[in-house]
Amino acid sequence: MDRKIACINKISDRGLALLRDNYEITAEPQEAHGWLVRSAKLHDSVFPKSLRVIGRAGAGVNNIPLDRCAEEGIVVFNTPGANANGVTELVVAG
Repeated sequence: MDRKIACINKISDRGLALLRDNYEITAEPQEAHGWLVRSAKLHDSVFPKSLRVIGRAGAGVNNIPLDRCAEEGIVVFNTPGANANGVTELVVAG
């Protein structure tokens, strides 16, 4: 498996189970192609060159540096009114 997802915050095991057939869940964000976040502030984070997508479980994206993500070609999704299962579906579909 060459696609890795890192959970920056705690994400439901039930939601992560949806990803395990197609993605490796890693504890190492610097090795990941996708990040799943809830409330973590990412403005001071170092994004790995491999990072392609950030999925936010919740409304709003004020904890994510959108300008920097756009410059680096990182797609950002959020899920207003949804739970962690919605985030995983969005990342898989993306």
